Amino acid sequence: MTRPSNVIFFFSDNHNAAVMGCAGHPCVQTPTMDRIARDGVRFTNAYCAGPLCCPSRAALATGRYTHQTGTWDNAIVYDGTAPSWMRRIRDQGHEVVSVGKLHFRATEDDNGFSEERLPMHILNGRGGVHMLLRGFDREPKATGQWELYVEDSGIGTAHYQDFDENITKSAISWLREEGATRDQPWVLFVSYPSPHPSFRIPKRLWDLYPVEDMPLPPQFSPGERPMHPAIEHLRGIMDTQEMTDEDALRRVAAGYCGLITHVDEQMGAVMDVAEELGLLDTTRIMYSSDHGDLHGAHGLFGKSCLYDGSVDVPLLMSGPDIPKGRTVEQVVSHVDLFPTLVEAVGAKLTDEDADLPGISLWPATGGDERSRIGFAEYHAAGSKAGSFMLRDGNMKLIYHVGMPSQLFDLDKDPNELRDLIADGSGVETAKRLEAILRTICDPEDVDARAKAAQRAKADHWGGLDSILKEGTLVITPPPGIEPDLRPTE
Repeated sequence: MTRPSNVIFFFSDNHNAAVMGCAGHPCVQTPTMDRIARDGVRFTNAYCAGPLCCPSRAALATGRYTHQTGTWDNAIVYDGTAPSWMRRIRDQGHEVVSVGKLHFRATEDDNGFSEERLPMHILNGRGGVHMLLRGFDREPKATGQWELYVEDSGIGTAHYQDFDENITKSAISWLREEGATRDQPWVLFVSYPSPHPSFRIPKRLWDLYPVEDMPLPPQFSPGERPMHPAIEHLRGIMDTQEMTDEDALRRVAAGYCGLITHVDEQMGAVMDVAEELGLLDTTRIMYSSDHGDLHGAHGLFGKSCLYDGSVDVPLLMSGPDIPKGRTVEQVVSHVDLFPTLVEAVGAKLTDEDADLPGISLWPATGGDERSRIGFAEYHAAGSKAGSFMLRDGNMKLIYHVGMPSQLFDLDKDPNELRDLIADGSGVETAKRLEAILRTICDPEDVDARAKAAQRAKADHWGGLDSILKEGTLVITPPPGIEPDLRPTE
């Protein structure tokens, strides 16, 4: 049994797990993340449950996959109805405080926290309603995404970074005023909207990353990038243009690394105060992100697909009773964090949690690793039909409803450049993995349920024509900032 302790759980948005110093990235500077890994454990095969903000965060909260909760996109989101790890811990007498981005429906819902500081939820309780139109096979282009991810990269400022700094100040204030005086173990969930684009960063951060030194992503050029129908559809919806300008790609990488360093600095400021207050002797530190970012790999930007750059996430843990400097290769998921966090503070799971798909990760931190299946799914923006990931050992299947599957050997091909189904060598392995997938869910049934729910929610908000007139939301604004809505195309 894990010894009860406090938890500071840092969370970010859009962080590719490979872009950390402790993960071997050749350029990015992440001294705080590296410190957590050095003082504890880095999970090398951690996955979100779905590569989009709201579905991922709903799975993190509930410990259940998207097809179990029905939180399909950024308009059908967590509303506090389903049990969460936050509520489970709070209801057993522990303080559970959030600071920053949650991306649930609304603060008025009981999301399970004792207190929500600076809460950032979906816009007006409605979110990105244009995503619902995939249920009608009429999803408009996500206008503004090319500008957001590519054209804006450079020196400048962004509202998200200002909000990050306010989150840090509020977290520090809570530690000084509340955390240092509590007798019962508590959880402080510190959630930053960065490194979500735009990749505009201050000059001091830009100067850390000379553009000419930045690595290029794999399979970015038109002649190399995969032409799978699901991926081509995603490119069309996301308005992803053909990328042949290597300097522009390196600028994206520089801006992305600068934002990750910015998040690292914010985490470091909170940890410095925790250390000053003497809390690190009784507190475990955790870090993860809601999904990754491809920043040009496979000819894609952002997330919204099941390549590892999109669905693989950082997961770091340190603390007084966690071995130092270990890496854990066991496949893990955000759904595992429900039992992990409940156990961390000394709370108990209930009968209601008996069928949770996740397991506590504390045994793995001590070396008790086990063979596990990895699973993720996607039913939102840019997907013509549902897609499902099934990982078993080194083999990874991406099953697309109504389209060919993809299969990769992650040991031999970590960048997922060679589709073993397309070349004919992986057909039997794909059949075996698909059979395992179907023990978890029925992909065709899940796809139909997702689209039906999206059509119903679209009708609730006025229907197809009304949503098309409303425009597309580029990104969720932080509190107090006007939304950027673009005309639909």
